[in-house]
Amino acid sequence: MNVDHEVTLLVDEIRRLGSKNPDGKTSVKFGVLFNDDKCANLFEALVGTLKAAKRKKVITFEGELLLQGVHDNVDVILLQE
Repeated sequence: MNVDHEVTLLVDEIRRLGSKNPDGKTSVKFGVLFNDDKCANLFEALVGTLKAAKRKKVITFEGELLLQGVHDNVDVILLQE
């Protein structure tokens, strides 16, 4: 899969699993994304896809890298609705 396609799929999954935050943007906890069965089957490297989407300014999250367990409560926020 190419990166743009994976980022598009990631946006769809954030919309599916997330909810609106007080700023009106869709957000989801990293742990929810990481532990979702559909996401696990869809993305070979979820963390890599998240980093690519952040570089493209499609999403944002605190820090450089998200790790399962340690960062489960970090919000992944969709910047483009």
